Parts: sequence; structure tokens; C-alpha cells
Amino acid sequence: MIRLGTRGSALALAQARNAAALLGGEVEIVEVVTSGDRDRAMPDKEKWVKELDRALVDGEIDLAVHSAKDVPGDLADGITIVAALEREDPRDALVGAASLDALPQGARIGTSSLRRAGQLLALRPDLVIEPLRGNIDTRLRLVAEGPLDAAVLAQAGLNRIGRGDEGHPLDALVPAPGQGIVVLTARIGDAEAAGAAMQITEPASFTALRAERAIGLALGADCTTAIGAYADMLDDLRMELRVMLTTPSGDRVLVDELEGPIEEPEGLARAIAQRLNAAGAEELLESSR
Repeated sequence: MIRLGTRGSALALAQARNAAALLGGEVEIVEVVTSGDRDRAMPDKEKWVKELDRALVDGEIDLAVHSAKDVPGDLADGITIVAALEREDPRDALVGAASLDALPQGARIGTSSLRRAGQLLALRPDLVIEPLRGNIDTRLRLVAEGPLDAAVLAQAGLNRIGRGDEGHPLDALVPAPGQGIVVLTARIGDAEAAGAAMQITEPASFTALRAERAIGLALGADCTTAIGAYADMLDDLRMELRVMLTTPSGDRVLVDELEGPIEEPEGLARAIAQRLNAAGAEELLESSR
């Protein structure tokens, strides 16, 4: 029996059920209430994983399911990522309007992501960014019933709860590192749980995740950093990593992309980080904090 820990939101449970089906055999889904569920205003990513990490370390669960974009760059002691499932659509999506161009001047857009806010304002400085929290259904209702004109959500999340047709992908935005990827974490040294998880990992997703997480670490990014990163597998040998940094106000933008061998995702991330730092990334990130 594998005990699979997850948050209790509709999206988290959908992800957990999918992981359980892939694992096969006897799997018990264990719901764990996280700090983020109790207080959504908390700013750091740790709010979504801390209690699941504790449950792993204490042996209450064997594996934990997470949206990769919610997992901090620095993992808790004793915890490791052991699997990345096949990536869903990684793009951000607009709900409430067919495109950014379709929005009126001064439209009110809901998002609590500094990355999304910065990239949106870089494209449309006239937009008014409004804080947006709650589960996906709550966010969609705030758009449908007001007071928001539109909101930006992950297309992957919409797809996973069966509401993908309400999203209009924004190709101009660079997604958060790991967006669209579900990961499994385990206790370091738990060979049985890690072995089961590794059987269902998708190599291309894991490679992309390694590159995207590494760029954040190489740049010293944290939960207050407006950073987008997306690794695209060009073929069986090479990948392209695209990175976008903005200030939350969108008044400064740095973008770079670089190709490299897929067997060296962290090396590719370090190389592009050096180029971004040479172009002023450190100063941009510091001014955003």
C-alpha cells in the first residue's frame, strides 16, 4: 500500500487521482491541510508544501503530490523530487476575454502572481492588476460575476478540472518554472516509494523541470521574483531554455533563450543565468524585492 499525500482542493485531488492511477496497485490518497489552505495571503511557496513535507518525514505518507510550480527551489531537509509526470499545457491562460487585445483600456485583471503581473503590464501598461486568490472555481466566479474583467490562470489547472475551454492561452507570457508539471516527492532513502514513483516519471518533463528549477537557483530567485522559465525539447538531443525577468510593474524586462544538450539541463540554466546577470538581472531582481 502506497500512501499518497495531497492537498484537498479539487485541482490537487484531480492530480492525486491521476498519479494514483498511474502508480497502480493499492494506493491510499491522504488529504493534508496546508498553511496555504488556511491562509492564502501567505506569500511564500512553502505554504503549499510544508505540512506535506512534515507528513513525509514523519512517515505518515510515502509520496506527496505537488504542482511543480508550487515547490520551492530549496527543498526541505530529507525530501527529494522522485518523479515528474507528463506535462500538461504549460501556458498561462486568460479567462473572461478571448485575448489581451480584446480587453478595454484600463481593464481589471485578476492575478496574485508577480510574474504574471509584470509580464502583463509589460505588454499592456494600462491594465489594472487586482489581487486574486481562492481555488479555480472561486477565481472563475469572480470573473463571471464581477468585479474583474478577466483573470490569468494556468491552462493546465483548467484542463485538469475539466474547464479548459474557458481559457485562452497567452503565448506571449513565459510560464512559471515547472508550470503544467505534477511532481511526486519522497523521503530521501525510501527506496521503495522512490522506485514506484520513478516507474511513472516522464523523462522529458523531468529534464525540463531540472532546467527550469535550476535557473531560479542560479539567479538567486525566490517567491518574490517575477521570473518565467520554459524548457522546450527540440528533439531527442537538444533543448531550448527561455527565461523572462520583469519588475512587478513591468517597466523593466529581460529576456533570453539558449539551446543546449538535454543531458545537461543545469549547465544550460547556469549559462543563461550568466548571460542574464551580465545584462543586469541581479539589479533588476534586487529592485523588485
